[in-house]
Amino acid sequence: MQPIRLGIMGFGRVGRQLYQLAVQDERFDVVAVSDIGSAGILHNLLTKTDHDLDVKLENNYLVSERGRTRLMSVDRPTETPWDVFDVDVVIEATGRFRTLADLVPHLDNGAPRVVLSELPEEKIDRVLLYGVNEASAKVGDQIISAGSASTTATALVLKIITGVFAIEQATMTSVHAYTSDQSLQDYAGPDYRRSRSGAENIIPNATPALHWVQEVLPEVAGKLSAYALNVPVQVGSMLDLTIAFSEPDIDIDTVNQLFISAAKERPALLKTIGDPIVSSDVKGIPQSLLVDLLGTMKAGDRMIKMLAWHETLGHSRRILDVVDVYAGLDSDQKKEVS
Repeated sequence: MQPIRLGIMGFGRVGRQLYQLAVQDERFDVVAVSDIGSAGILHNLLTKTDHDLDVKLENNYLVSERGRTRLMSVDRPTETPWDVFDVDVVIEATGRFRTLADLVPHLDNGAPRVVLSELPEEKIDRVLLYGVNEASAKVGDQIISAGSASTTATALVLKIITGVFAIEQATMTSVHAYTSDQSLQDYAGPDYRRSRSGAENIIPNATPALHWVQEVLPEVAGKLSAYALNVPVQVGSMLDLTIAFSEPDIDIDTVNQLFISAAKERPALLKTIGDPIVSSDVKGIPQSLLVDLLGTMKAGDRMIKMLAWHETLGHSRRILDVVDVYAGLDSDQKKEVS
């Protein structure tokens, strides 16, 4: 099978992680990257964030042992000539373009499929959280979201729990590292709270994970509430979940053992840890979910509180897994036709 020809729009933290992962994975060939930054700055940021990555800059190309990647200084999807590079899929990783009006131009410019690294602002062909609902993928899907790190982590916890136990209610607080769309100083933004300094404040925030987790997991529809706190740390985010079970007397060991077993079954997807970790210890974990066994506690007869961690590297891996799911569907369709 030929490598999947990837185009990446946006070379921020997630975009660079996607490139770093893809050049070390024979399933993928990153043929083009689109970003407003100059080639020299993009290469500098890439090599500063991954000192072990041997990538050189030759004119407007990133050159590695795996091949050459064209760097384009382009600001919008309408300006990006994906057809020139014969891409199989574009990963939209800017975090800026989340509506159909913004995403369709990728298709118009030659991309057969677009995978969004964030949650969309409106209904698209599919939101696919790898490890949760990848079996729902259809070969005709063209605009797909791979969700977000906190959405996938939340959905994984709830899928594992509801696969064994009935629940009455779940409440999730996402304690999230500050993001690139937050300003370091107080600066007028989209709302009052997000106009405050991300480096100095704990900022309460709504989370779109509330809607999309219930969309992909119908078994928790109407049973979930969620909120987010953006906190002044750069890397490492945490989920604080409280789950009300239908059955009484479910204990801490039972819940922890459930996740230990799940981690053994799918070690690339989730992991458990019994050490007293903090947010900076989470940097570089490749899984989507790190369950903190010390954080599981009883809260009444029917309620359990859990802590779990995640980082953007795990989400970047899941984005590539979503791309691979669709490549497999395309391959199967070609075999059927031939």
